[in-house]
Amino acid sequence: QVQLVESGGGLVQPGGSLRLSCAASGSTGSSNAMGWYRQAPGTQRELVATITSGGTTNYADSVKGRFTISRDNAENTVYLQMNSLKPEDTAVYYCNLRRLVFPRNEYWGQGTQVTVSS
Repeated sequence: QVQLVESGGGLVQPGGSLRLSCAASGSTGSSNAMGWYRQAPGTQRELVATITSGGTTNYADSVKGRFTISRDNAENTVYLQMNSLKPEDTAVYYCNLRRLVFPRNEYWGQGTQVTVSS
């Protein structure tokens, strides 16, 4: 089993910044991908950004140039630095971990609210 604990959400004004953190514990596997997804009311959950344990990153087009994902493999922690936030970034942000080695399970955090509003 894997546990994911998120922190760092909150209320911020448009143009502001927030940093999300997600710490993983348990059977994370020697190779995995960690990332962030978000879900706004009435919409489907969507990819924000992912990063593999080897450092390969992937971003949604809507956040490229504004968000940066990084990780500390020794601490099994992934970060999402969000700059130039827009009201449309408002959503619940979920941490995700996918094991890339057998068993290829997937795990989700409980979610953290990010609200961008003046």
